[in-house]
Amino acid sequence: MKDKENIAVFIDADNAPAKKIDKVLSELARYGVVNIRKAYGNWKSQNLKLWEEIIHEYAIQPIQQFDLTKGKNATDMALVIDVMDILYTKNVDVICLVSSDCDFTPLVTRALADGKFVIGFGERKAPLAFVNSCSRFLYLDDVETQNEPIQKQAKNIKSDTKLINLLRQAIEAVEEEDGWAMLGPIGTHISNHASFDQRNYGFKKLSDLFMAIDLFEMKKTNGSVLWVRDKKKARQLNKQS
Repeated sequence: MKDKENIAVFIDADNAPAKKIDKVLSELARYGVVNIRKAYGNWKSQNLKLWEEIIHEYAIQPIQQFDLTKGKNATDMALVIDVMDILYTKNVDVICLVSSDCDFTPLVTRALADGKFVIGFGERKAPLAFVNSCSRFLYLDDVETQNEPIQKQAKNIKSDTKLINLLRQAIEAVEEEDGWAMLGPIGTHISNHASFDQRNYGFKKLSDLFMAIDLFEMKKTNGSVLWVRDKKKARQLNKQS
């Protein structure tokens, strides 16, 4: 994306942790400037006390939604309506949705169809359909494996068939004849079709994730260029030679 993208943030305050707003805004600063900041909820509720204490500090506009009917979420409806208005009336490049509980998948799909980059933030209870539909999704709660030994982390990751297939497919898409693929293009390929982010697995960099899994081998050329190869593919190539 180009420098200084225009970003609009929509927060489902009923289902997002106020104490993590620093993480949200810090991540968004990597993409551009947050011009629109709105948080939705019933601000008369004690449940939003923490949000109420910080909205002015972070220049977040509170949008009041009364609990008119039990079991009906007026907050979600108001948020969706405002996002749709933004799509038609404002010059926004990135839509950010902060929610842990509700499935905004149709809204994400609509924003993507309009050419927007959609970033989601939420806790691990967020619906997978919502998580997977976003251009990028980051969990706000701490990674469960963060304090585990690296060997146990690797074992847990290896059992994640979906993740391993994603990594292998990305390597295969950009690999050279000898099976080696540069890490940069691998990351780009993944981001083009998945909401994957290695930080959700407890790793700061994509290279750290690959190094933790013994299914892959890595090498470095020219001092800093990292390459990755699937060991399974390497064995096949060795048999052919």
